[in-house]
Amino acid sequence: MPVPFLEYIFIDYHSSTPKYLQLANAIIEAVRNNKLSKNDTLPSINELNYNFELSRDTAEKAYKHLKATGILGSVPGKGYYIKNTESVPKYKVFLLFNKLSAHKKIIYDALVTGLNDQAAIDFYIYNNDFSLFKKFLENADEDYTHYVIIGHFIEGGEKAAEIINKLPKEKLILLDNLIGGIEGEYAAVYEDFEKDISGALEEALPQLSKYNTIKLAFPKGSYFPQDIVQGFLTFCTQYAFNYSIVNKLQTEAINSGEVFITLREDDVVTLVERILSETNLQVGQDVGVISYNETPLKKIILNGLTTISSDFQKMGEVTARCILNNQRVHEAIPFHLKLRSSL
Repeated sequence: MPVPFLEYIFIDYHSSTPKYLQLANAIIEAVRNNKLSKNDTLPSINELNYNFELSRDTAEKAYKHLKATGILGSVPGKGYYIKNTESVPKYKVFLLFNKLSAHKKIIYDALVTGLNDQAAIDFYIYNNDFSLFKKFLENADEDYTHYVIIGHFIEGGEKAAEIINKLPKEKLILLDNLIGGIEGEYAAVYEDFEKDISGALEEALPQLSKYNTIKLAFPKGSYFPQDIVQGFLTFCTQYAFNYSIVNKLQTEAINSGEVFITLREDDVVTLVERILSETNLQVGQDVGVISYNETPLKKIILNGLTTISSDFQKMGEVTARCILNNQRVHEAIPFHLKLRSSL
């Protein structure tokens, strides 16, 4: 092997970054740190398969990806080599999501598109588990140019600021949730949960006026911010609606004149199934349904579910802009109400 390539490669099996991208990013990092130079030859597909237990498809996909970006060249019968060190992405991003969902994928895709191959991204998901969140951040390399973090936790979230404050603030971008207690100057692209739900419901007042009660499905042990509850209570009190916080939607009574707001995708499925199978109520007339977070499928369910949702496309685009322009702004991404027949 012409260069000590083995020592530059690490495949993290806890990472959500596809293995081919981990391999590609490792090569990019080696070039960035001058460990690989122009015209250095790389191991063959068979050598990668043997040394790293990567499938041929994975290794070949990594090389083809780097070739498409102009970093690698190839010579038939001789293999791949470093063709251009100037094409190496300028940024190395540590991306940490609490979970992967339809709307989080929109953020991810918009971020990747906005960066336009100017960043290598290491992607991790901690499933709302604070201990895993802490582990990922404490084990993160120090050579990342940016740390992009979504912080939502089922428990332990009160300690998140302590962990995040150990990061260089000039490299930090908080995404989606503005966590309290973070010191210094950093970037944030976030939802103002309390203000957003209240404002969205105000916009829906003409439709809500035919109902007398609004119920917010907010399960115990949820990772959703309590700011949502506060904004909901503020709206209901101001406009004299009866209200309740529903912890268990599976057993909650469904009556005429009520509107249900669901935060979780499985809760909206449970609610719709129960309305259709257990009642004779007409959705949008007798009972209303509002769902958090716009997804393509919600345009179809019940001839269209009313949604209140942040602009996740914009959230990803603004985050990319913060990285590319080294901005430390705090920008709230507003909610949008999409009125459909379920209200």
